[in-house]
Order: sequence, then structure tokens, then C-alpha cells
Amino acid sequence: MFPYTPVPYDRFHGYKHSYSDRYAGLPVGRGPFEEDEELPEPGAAAWYLSASEFGDDHESFAEAFGELLERVDVGRVRALVIGEWEECYETSSAHIVETLADHAERFPELRSLFFGAITAEQAEISWIQQSDITPLLEAFPRLERLEVRGGTGLALRPVRHESLRVLRIETGGLPGAVVRAVGGCDFPVLEHLELWLGVGNYGGDATVADLEPILTGERLPALRHLGLQDSEIQDEIAAAVAAAPVVARLESLSLSMGVLTDVGAEALLGGQPLTHLRRLDLHHHFLSDAMAARVAAALRGVEVDLSDQEKADGDWRYVAVSE
Repeated sequence: MFPYTPVPYDRFHGYKHSYSDRYAGLPVGRGPFEEDEELPEPGAAAWYLSASEFGDDHESFAEAFGELLERVDVGRVRALVIGEWEECYETSSAHIVETLADHAERFPELRSLFFGAITAEQAEISWIQQSDITPLLEAFPRLERLEVRGGTGLALRPVRHESLRVLRIETGGLPGAVVRAVGGCDFPVLEHLELWLGVGNYGGDATVADLEPILTGERLPALRHLGLQDSEIQDEIAAAVAAAPVVARLESLSLSMGVLTDVGAEALLGGQPLTHLRRLDLHHHFLSDAMAARVAAALRGVEVDLSDQEKADGDWRYVAVSE
């Protein structure tokens, strides 16, 4: 099983995982490269592609991709990180999806792909202009790990993928259509599914009904970690999870980063047993001290993360990641 590692986010300082140093257990190789620079072995690095009119990056994604093809034996590359592209806050990622899909045959060993490793300083998560990522799954049938940041313009069609083990989608607002598409996919070996659902103001319009196919687990027979996070309806999600068939086979569960209150925690405690879990992640929550103590006491054999206890401002509560 892929190890579960929460992705830190500080709402005042942005993402702490830019993947500019390491990704998928590999050091990052990042251009532009000097003409005589000695590069890592192709399969021993995660190759980072980015473009920006500022700083030392390539001026265009095409230039960055061309350098990779020229300088690296891409037939041995196992991991790619797609960072900032030119005007990513205005221009969609469709041209990058198309480029990767068109050259998929040149990357037979690609197993891990992070698509949109863009920091808050470069573009807030809900400013990132994404696109339909289905061609990535179709073009790379041996891909084991796909992670995406940014929900604006994001689309997905239901597919079957025989190799994918990790699917993570980080957004400040995940469209319900994408959630339904994930639920409609057949992922026979998927072990780790993580969705940051976000808020309505940034396109996060998913409902509990949209999550139902995921919660049944029928198309996810190998699932061991489920993260339904960063939601305005975290209490409703907790109540649905409390009776969800998929939970019995999980090793870890995350309902973190959202507006979980005592109502949702009560539903969890009153539902099916959670004592089989190795880890329950509830960080960034709005539980009272008494309820937090009840959860910890009820799940003494489980590693429960109750950090980042937030206080409501009247009736106003906030998710960890939105704009």
C-alpha cells in the first residue's frame, strides 16, 4: 500500500508541498540545464517542467518539454512534475494535457505524475486553470499515481484504469461533475483516493449524493485510504461515512480540513465501528474540547489527528483551503 502522508497547508503561508525538491520518493531534476551540466539518471529523478515569464524558468512549456526530450532519455523516466505554465491563472492546462498524451509512447516507464505543482505565490489554488484530465489516464495505462492541483475548469470522464493506485485531487472547489466521474470510474487496484472538495464560491458544488458511488466501494475493491476533505458539508459527509460500506475495508480515513463540528463527530461515533482503522485524520476541525476528548477515548487504538482545533466566529466556519 502507498503510505498515507497528509499534505500540509498553512492558510497564511500557502502550500508546503511544492514538489520542487522531491516527488514520489525521488529527487527533482529541474531545468533549464547548463550545456555541460551532468544530469541524474533518467529513472532516478522526478523531472519538473515549468514555465514563467518571471524568474529562471523556461519562458514556455513547449521549451521546457523540448529540453527534456533533448537532454533526457525519457523512455526511462518514471516520474514527472508539471509546475507552473505560462499565465496558468488565465490559460487552461489543455495544451499540456494534449502534449503529454501525444508523446505518451515516448514515456513507457512513467508511473507517477503530479499535474499542477503550483504554489500559492505563483497562483492561488482556485486561480489555476485546469482542463479535462481524462486523456492522461487514457494515454498512460501503466500510470500508478496521478495527483492534480486546481479545480477551475477541471473535468473528467468515467474510465477504467488497471494500474492506478493513487488518485489525489487538491482544489479549493471541486466540481460535482468530477466527483461523479470519479465515482463512475473503475479502479480495480486503487488504494488511495483523496478529494479536496472545497467551497461553493470556488466551484465546489458536490453533494453527498455525488459521493455515494465512492462510499459503496463497488468500483474500488482495493481501496485502503479514503480522504473526503476540505468541505463545507463535512458534517453531512461524516454522517454518510458512518454508514458507508467502503469504510469496513479501509486502513485510514481523512475527514480533515473542513468544517467538522460536534454534529458530524457524533454521527461518526454513533455509526459503524472505526476501531479497525490505523489512522483517522480530522485535523482542522471545529469540535468542542469535550467532543474531541470523546473521539480520542472511543478510538484509543487508532492514531487520531485532532490538531488544528478552530473556533467558529459566530456561525461562520471556514475550510482550510478555498481561494
